Amino acid sequence: MRDQVIAWLSENVSDHRLQHILGVEQMSIQLAKQHGIDPHKAGVAGLMHDLAKFFPPTQLLQMAQEEGLEIDPICQTNPHLLHADVSAIVAREEFGIKDEEILTAIKNHTLGSPAMCPLSCILFVADALEPNRGNTPELELMRQVSWENLYKSVRQTCDFSLKYLLNTHKTIHPRTILTRNWALETTRNLAK
Repeated sequence: MRDQVIAWLSENVSDHRLQHILGVEQMSIQLAKQHGIDPHKAGVAGLMHDLAKFFPPTQLLQMAQEEGLEIDPICQTNPHLLHADVSAIVAREEFGIKDEEILTAIKNHTLGSPAMCPLSCILFVADALEPNRGNTPELELMRQVSWENLYKSVRQTCDFSLKYLLNTHKTIHPRTILTRNWALETTRNLAK
């Protein structure tokens, strides 16, 4: 099925985005092995996380509405944020993915979610840290943390995203803040 998905992606995303997706797939597999999570599931989630990345805003909104998803005012104004949820729909409808853990990881890869399962944490982190994102000292340090402490890595990824959104004057979805606070608290509890 991997070849089928890559062929579909080649028709529906840019070459640059496809390279990112393949990087997320590989990093997800590596992180899954490191943290004792099913690497096959992680690879599938990584490969399919951005299926709807280039769908137009009207299509994202329409598919989310047809699925019965709650569309909050921030997503209504910024439909691009729905690409994660819609990618899960495409994974299910186009490629027959029925595994709820994989579908949930795809849904959570952009904004995160409090109390994410480890597979969702892996995809969330891999999406931000895969090698094609660059090799700044900050990213390299964050990658190192991702091998050692998944929840601390989720918190750092949220912080990194929040800094970017603040610096570029973009809208911040509250779910990212809730995810950050959950990961921070989880890390503290595990350290006790």
